[in-house]
Amino acid sequence: MNRLRELSSQVMDVYQSLSEEFSAYQSSQSLNCVERCGACCNKPDIEVSPLEMLPLALHLFDIGQAEQVFDELESYSGFACKQYQRLSLDGTEGYCGIYEYRPGICRMFGAAGYKTKSGEATLSVCKPIKQAVPEKYAAALIAIQPQRSDVLEYPLVADIAANSTSHVVKSKPPMIAEGRQKLAQLDYELGEKLMPINDALRFVLEKILTLSFYAQDTDDGVAA
Repeated sequence: MNRLRELSSQVMDVYQSLSEEFSAYQSSQSLNCVERCGACCNKPDIEVSPLEMLPLALHLFDIGQAEQVFDELESYSGFACKQYQRLSLDGTEGYCGIYEYRPGICRMFGAAGYKTKSGEATLSVCKPIKQAVPEKYAAALIAIQPQRSDVLEYPLVADIAANSTSHVVKSKPPMIAEGRQKLAQLDYELGEKLMPINDALRFVLEKILTLSFYAQDTDDGVAA
């Protein structure tokens, strides 16, 4: 258990770094998440590694809720993140119920970089942000293009750029793949494999509860 606690502390350190890096970029480009938006949290295909859920799992264990949450996840029929707190029936509005312990992908997504099949850096911005500030999205795309002619590949960008007199500052977005790698390299056993977010939490909760069970047996003088 001590190894998991040390590992969790390392994960939280990386989380702090990722939050600062990605938030700084998003703020500089005015591509912050829309207030009370739950578009990402309400999606069924959000995947994380068990390592990303380790800090939350240990927190639940420390406050005596690990077994309860483990059982709830087994019977949970919803497809969205179970920690998402809905403010609307359709789930489009809400908030994160575990913000301090939210996984790495939640700290990076919204506006972040990724590489195309040709290896070029481009920008991934969620639909609500694109719709809320299309001109900021266009400017951010322009800022990462190596040549102005590349802008023509994006009709919306080209239209806005043609009518814009604002100065575009070159700015490369932080890359999601690099952020994931920083986490995975802490522990490849828990950090390499991705799975649905609820499954990842249940997986690491089971590991913690199993270790705790055997530790108690050892303390009682029973061979594990």
